[in-house]
Amino acid sequence: MSSIENLKSLFKEQYNPDNFFLIAGPCVVEDEALLFHVAEKVSGICKRLNIPYIFKASYRKANRTSIHSFSGVGDVEGLDLVQKTGKVFNLPTTSDIHSAAEAAMAAAYVDILQIPAFLCRQTDLLLAAGETGKFVNVKKGQFLSGEAMKFAVEKIRQSGNEKILLTERGTTFGYQDLVVDYRNIPIMQEHKVPVIMDCTHSLQQPNQSSGVTGGNPKMIGTIAKAAIATGADGLFIETHPDPSCAKSDGANMLHLDLLEGLLEDLVRIREAVRK
Repeated sequence: MSSIENLKSLFKEQYNPDNFFLIAGPCVVEDEALLFHVAEKVSGICKRLNIPYIFKASYRKANRTSIHSFSGVGDVEGLDLVQKTGKVFNLPTTSDIHSAAEAAMAAAYVDILQIPAFLCRQTDLLLAAGETGKFVNVKKGQFLSGEAMKFAVEKIRQSGNEKILLTERGTTFGYQDLVVDYRNIPIMQEHKVPVIMDCTHSLQQPNQSSGVTGGNPKMIGTIAKAAIATGADGLFIETHPDPSCAKSDGANMLHLDLLEGLLEDLVRIREAVRK
């Protein structure tokens, strides 16, 4: 089966080819209460709007600027909480991996292995992820074009795995900003894989002198609407009930209370585009 056809096996009864799908959740596993709260609210919204939903939370954040930044509650502990959330709310799940050694470990707990943007060229990591047989979502490096992501796709296919997703997450613009080139959405779709727009990390403002990445969450809606208008298959949105208190990436996360209204707007845009 092709990567797009494989989405049916991921979402099962949730599958809806007429709508975009959503990957959403807090940046990192903080505790069970947070994961359950976010999963319950987002899954309820998505069921009402008929949006296939994947729950996301990173069990470990290895790519922090400062050594003092929160990186996780422990690998097994974090993965166990992600898996538990998926089972309780009957959702597919995803989390980042950062090395080839993590692939098999994480694959025992989640449905999709996410490859961080800075690691999208790591051959051993991509092959190890592909060999698990799980879905592999590769975020486009901030330093790469959409065309160049064909090599990441080829590496995973070399492992015999066709369950591939690609995510656009902006392009480096100077030292402390990113821009989104929406041409990358149709360009990456030419690789015959579903393409996702990361609406939150594309608004990061990296390399801050404080050692904590900044962001511009007021533009999340703009990024998401433009992505749906240009044909994105899915959206990635990190969300939190109180981003100001989030332990990671709070500066570019969407407040959980704002998600429902945004998704309602996006469904209407999707319907208009399909017509």
